[in-house]
Amino acid sequence: MKRGGLASALVALILSGGRVSPAPAPDALASAIDRILDRPALAPAFWGIEVRSLKTGKLVYARNAEKNFQPASTLKLVTTAAALDAFGPEARLRTTVETVGRLDGGGRILGDVYLVGRGDPALSGRFSPGGPTAAFEELAEGLRAAGVRRIEGRLVGHEGAFKGDRRGADWGWEDLVWWYGSEVSALSLNDGCAQITVAAGERAGDPVVLERSPLSAYYRVISTATTSPAGTKSDLTLVRDPGTNTIRMSGTHPLAGPPWEGWVALEDPARYATTVFAEILEAKGIRVMGALDTFSGPLPEGLHVLAAHDSPPLAEILKVVNKESHNLRAEILLRLLGLRVKGEGTVAAGQEAVKDFLERLGVRTDAWKLKDGSGLSRSDVLSPHGLVGLLAAMDRHPYAQAFRESLAVAGVDGTLKSRMRGTAAQGRLAAKTGTLHLAQALAGYASTSGGDRLAFALLVNHHPEPREAMAALDEIAARLVGP
Repeated sequence: MKRGGLASALVALILSGGRVSPAPAPDALASAIDRILDRPALAPAFWGIEVRSLKTGKLVYARNAEKNFQPASTLKLVTTAAALDAFGPEARLRTTVETVGRLDGGGRILGDVYLVGRGDPALSGRFSPGGPTAAFEELAEGLRAAGVRRIEGRLVGHEGAFKGDRRGADWGWEDLVWWYGSEVSALSLNDGCAQITVAAGERAGDPVVLERSPLSAYYRVISTATTSPAGTKSDLTLVRDPGTNTIRMSGTHPLAGPPWEGWVALEDPARYATTVFAEILEAKGIRVMGALDTFSGPLPEGLHVLAAHDSPPLAEILKVVNKESHNLRAEILLRLLGLRVKGEGTVAAGQEAVKDFLERLGVRTDAWKLKDGSGLSRSDVLSPHGLVGLLAAMDRHPYAQAFRESLAVAGVDGTLKSRMRGTAAQGRLAAKTGTLHLAQALAGYASTSGGDRLAFALLVNHHPEPREAMAALDEIAARLVGP
């Protein structure tokens, strides 16, 4: 993912402010927000808002700011801030291939080989450069360069850095099929997913052209989908049989229509990763003679590293988590926090580390309830006041720039790329979005047309029309920046 220096310069410019026209007076801004929220279509929902000046520290606007709300993915602000504080922006996670066995003169490793995952959230995947297996290609080339041509023992995927449930509490069953509900593992290739792409056949009635990536025997796709006439709507249904890695595709896809693409979560990500690595080794001329296995217990003593792959810097990983709202990577960060701060890679330890971090910042969490690190849980609750407190504290943090640069920019990139275009907020607001069925949220930083800088949290629960709620959030956000 190459946002690099250009993105840094862009966000720095965006958030530096600039005097385009006089900013609205606080009373005028408050009245404008009240008029939006008091519309008959919006009034029945539960709204929580706090806006605070970062220059003066003064409250600009508040409504139900101390009440608890489902934050949806704005919870990622909490997780990523805590991870950045604990690890620093330059931290990297290493995945290794290790063995106790001897490499003999014939290129044979006389013993088992361990593929050791240490929680790299970006071990290839949808938003990582080089394709779904790039990291494993690198590791396999490292083995070849070391002279390995055959593994006499087993190939064992090790995921022992994390313990406990692989999914969050109160995730919806419908979430579990797709990439945003992938199982969490310390060894997770390609976001624990398979990419399925569907294109039309040559003629109406022909089977669709189906491609999958990575190609692997670990999962299979059974398709009865056919090509429909040009001009018809794509009507595809994809399901994964519960407890299996069998994916079934049915329905129709039209001639001349753009390809359909889906990312399907697979069961047991560590075994998936180990299987794909074995297949890549075979393709590189390295045969695995023993069985494939996974393991989460203590590694044997006397291991030495044969090949290694390092993740991008944490600052780059956070850009994917916050700009693209990546649930799996947020959940991995929560467990890494637990491992780093509390010595245990569990959700509970991660939550304790988050709580300690927030208390150190002066953010009160007495009434909060956090069940995961991504906001996908329907049981997460926190307050707009607390979110703004976090944002204000992170604005003064030594890693403030990396935190701000991880956020999506209105009308420019990430989950805000298509939102607030043509408004005062375009290019002047950086924020984290949040979307669940009955929860919409937007929280981050805005540079006003009058030169002030604001931290804000806008949350709405129990609005039955997500698009209408999102439009209201965007209207309020644009009003924060200026007329």
